[in-house]
Amino acid sequence: MAELKYFTGSMNSGKSTMALQEHHSRGGEGVLYTKQDRAGSGVISSRLGLKATAEEIGDLLDLYDDIAERGVPYVIVDEAQFLSYKQVGQLAGVVDGIKIDVYCYGILTDFQGQLFPGSKRLVELADKIEVLPVYARCWCGNRATHNARVVDGVMVYKGEQVHIGGNESYTTLCRHHFMAGVA
Repeated sequence: MAELKYFTGSMNSGKSTMALQEHHSRGGEGVLYTKQDRAGSGVISSRLGLKATAEEIGDLLDLYDDIAERGVPYVIVDEAQFLSYKQVGQLAGVVDGIKIDVYCYGILTDFQGQLFPGSKRLVELADKIEVLPVYARCWCGNRATHNARVVDGVMVYKGEQVHIGGNESYTTLCRHHFMAGVA
């Protein structure tokens, strides 16, 4: 039975690496999608240096129609938090209608601790949600669960939800230090 799975974790938890590993382990016959990867359009990149060409998901792309035309055995979507509500519904339709697995990888919350729209819808629709077993650590040594935006050494809570390519502007924190605003 086909499933819609959402694999999640904070920044630096290996989501893109796991997405590329899944693709490799399944023979590389499926399609890779991404949206707003740190390395640019049409690529899935990991901080370990792994990269693969992927289809860039534009705001108007109908994922159901695109996948149906491709006739692939599975789908992998990286940066799934950036998908629209409608696009996540289209992926659920792929699982139910075309009967192929869809694996999505992304972070749950933004720098304000709020669910991204794509993540919210994936939590609502996914058959399985898995927190990746590899996780980043807060500066205190505890498991990092939140992504904080830092400007000049100070956590900020205002600004655009998405700031692509700003790796130097983010740090991962445990809930305690995120809530306390201590980066």
